[in-house]
Amino acid sequence: MPQAPTAHITGPERVEGGSPSFTIVTAVYNVARYLPEFIDSIDAQTYPGDLIEVVAVDDGSTDESLEVLREWERRRPGQVKVLSKENGGQGSARNLGMQSARGEWMTYIDPDDVVPDTYFASVASFIQRHDDVAMVATNRILWEEAKDLRRDGHPLRRMFQGGDQLVDLRRFPDYFHGSAPAAFVRRAVVEDAQLRFDDRIQPNFEDGHFCCKYLLASREPLVGFLKSAEYIYRKRADQSSTLQNSLLDPRRYTNVPRFGYLDVLRYAMEQEHHVPEWLQNMVLYELSYYFSAEASASNAPTAGVGQAAEEMVEALTEIRGFFDPEVVESFSLRRFDRPWRDILVHGLQEQSWHTPYVVLQSYDHDRDMVRIAYRFTGEAPQEEILVRGRPVTVEHGKVRGIIFFEHVMLKERLAWVPAKGTLRVRLNGRLVELRGSWPNHAVTAQRPNQLRNRFRPKDAIGTKHARIKAIKSAQLSWSDRLTVRLADSWPVRRLFADAWVLMDRIHNADDSGERLFRYLREHRRDVNAWFVLERDTPDWKRLKADGYRRVVAYDSRLWRLLMLNSRHLISSHIDVPVHEPPAIVRLRRPRWRFTFLQHGVIKDDLSGWLNGKKLSLFVTSTPDEHQSIVGDLTPYIFTSKEVKMTGLPRFDRLREVGQRFTPESRNLLLLAPTWRHWLTPPLAAGSQRRTVHDSFMETEFAQQWLGLLASPELKQLAQEHGLTIAFLPHPNLQQALEVWNLPEHVIPLSFEGADVQEYFARAAVMVTDYSSMAFNAAYIDRPVVYLQFDRDRVLNGGHVGRAGYFDYYEHGFGPVLEGGDDVVKAVNEILDNGRQPLPMYADRIAGTFPDRDGNCCERVVTAIEALDR
Repeated sequence: MPQAPTAHITGPERVEGGSPSFTIVTAVYNVARYLPEFIDSIDAQTYPGDLIEVVAVDDGSTDESLEVLREWERRRPGQVKVLSKENGGQGSARNLGMQSARGEWMTYIDPDDVVPDTYFASVASFIQRHDDVAMVATNRILWEEAKDLRRDGHPLRRMFQGGDQLVDLRRFPDYFHGSAPAAFVRRAVVEDAQLRFDDRIQPNFEDGHFCCKYLLASREPLVGFLKSAEYIYRKRADQSSTLQNSLLDPRRYTNVPRFGYLDVLRYAMEQEHHVPEWLQNMVLYELSYYFSAEASASNAPTAGVGQAAEEMVEALTEIRGFFDPEVVESFSLRRFDRPWRDILVHGLQEQSWHTPYVVLQSYDHDRDMVRIAYRFTGEAPQEEILVRGRPVTVEHGKVRGIIFFEHVMLKERLAWVPAKGTLRVRLNGRLVELRGSWPNHAVTAQRPNQLRNRFRPKDAIGTKHARIKAIKSAQLSWSDRLTVRLADSWPVRRLFADAWVLMDRIHNADDSGERLFRYLREHRRDVNAWFVLERDTPDWKRLKADGYRRVVAYDSRLWRLLMLNSRHLISSHIDVPVHEPPAIVRLRRPRWRFTFLQHGVIKDDLSGWLNGKKLSLFVTSTPDEHQSIVGDLTPYIFTSKEVKMTGLPRFDRLREVGQRFTPESRNLLLLAPTWRHWLTPPLAAGSQRRTVHDSFMETEFAQQWLGLLASPELKQLAQEHGLTIAFLPHPNLQQALEVWNLPEHVIPLSFEGADVQEYFARAAVMVTDYSSMAFNAAYIDRPVVYLQFDRDRVLNGGHVGRAGYFDYYEHGFGPVLEGGDDVVKAVNEILDNGRQPLPMYADRIAGTFPDRDGNCCERVVTAIEALDR
């Protein structure tokens, strides 16, 4: 690593008229709390202070930023110049500052960041050694303010791993730089090309657009990448920076593609009659964040819906025309999944195309079936699947829609076919290659170390698989090895032979898992059924009190022996601690088939989360829900082979309990909101217990629901009708009951150790928001009211899914309202209607649940047993 330069290095010489070598142009807006650290870092530079000019532009701050800057200007006359303007954005502030710049080189350090004291000396030393350099790029170090942690974790840090070096982007196109704060540019080039920041490009890429145009305007794209000059980029603890919230800004999907990417691509064509490969790579890097956000397992929050989505697709259609297919295929600077490449190379146009291969995705050993897949655009190719030379009919198949920005951009044919003979596939009359996986990026370049590794002899241990197996075996403790030996012993294998393991959550039950377990113990004693639950929880004690001996403590040795021998794992939840418990997976590859019972009716798009799960059976309850998962052009990978419409096992008892309560005996006004992803910290590893943030009571969620609970009008209405106001927040928010400070007339309800189904049965009215618990109320014809004050955020991916087939206005079981006063009026109307759903909603309920016959458990058991045939 190069030694840090000292103050005696002169670097660029002072230009005529006593002008400085460097000008810092910084745009300042409401960062008074950060300015002292920024100012101290500039004042502490070892490079001569009179050669560093600062032009600070206050962009209409409403805090003390301007006063802090003025004080700095008074202390550093001639070195610091402060300008002030009305708020117009970072770009407009920088543009104003550049008009006053006098330095040979300019940089745009942000006022909430800092630089080490040798920063300018390092840059000056490099420029002195390389007088042909067009731009200097400095090494961004992330400063996680919340943890006070600085780390070399920038996604593009690999560009600085070679130390300080001059890179010609034409020769090494996988290098580029788009951060103006961490860049130094020649003022003469900026002025000659009349370059300015385009303040239409918001909320990001304004820097990237400027840097790209600058390099295109330069004589040669020679960039100095300086590992020695570290730029400390602050990641704010309060998440208040523009970039940190950019996915929630519609302009990210409208202005950035149009005025940013398209403009710079067109500029390149004007300048060079072709888009340089380095620029293509940079735009692909930017686009990868759009695609990965859309494809995230958590369905990340997005503003890319509606009109913003339309404009994004229009821009993307034009952008793809600037890419060379080989550049898209070989891009490897960041995750870029195969569908994204196919969309940019073959999609977004009228012509039809299909992959010249078929992928063998999954194998069902019990049924001797293989799932094949291929992708296409436009019209589906003519398909012929041959087994033993004869065409076969696909019994379980679909065309999945690969959806981005609310548009089906690529189609994926999925088909389960017999594997009892030689398999061949013809598409449009031609035999196609059968592959074991989707192809990765094309390799068009190899570094020396990659070439050496490719031809390095295998070590003594053998293959990579053998090495991993050996390492994993060595990591098992003596206790783990004992557990595996016991699991394979004859008495344990006999006890747990072909076991069905049923669960709900780790720490509570009374959901479909428990209901199916009870059904099996009462009606199907021939099934070796066991129930798993955390020891000494209220539900554990309840089940033990009811006489159930086959309840096994989660994470006990007996649980490990059970899991290592189980034939079926059946649960209403599919979180990792249930679906793939690390304590078992590390011992041995699971052998069980997983049945997802669900803990509610799916109404949102959860494909990003569920598609990555290994499911043998997927239970659904309504025709619309079922079709939204197995239907063509839906985003789920599952077909009619895995997905069966049986109804939730808990619906059987819910129906029975619901019939006990006549309208006159229903005495609860039940308020039951669901949780929000942003209200709770991430789960601790191996846990399903969530807490809430310390600021929970300050959130809009808490204030809105507390306001309704404390409403005098709602209290009076409940008293007039002899009702008790009961509050049942989602299990993930149960901890919040301790801090909510509920009014005395409100009764808090818990899920643990309680008969939740009786809560629904006793409800004269249920008030919820987006909760699938509304389906429970509707199943037994209880009226529902929806309170949705944060609709846009929740339904656009702010929670754990995006809006799916279910529209609350068209399919909901009650009125959809945005304020507490309207909720009170709606509740009053329902109570006047005899505590029954209004006619319109009663019809919807009947259409949603055509078969309420009490046989859900029986249908689920039949579907599970079919997995073994």
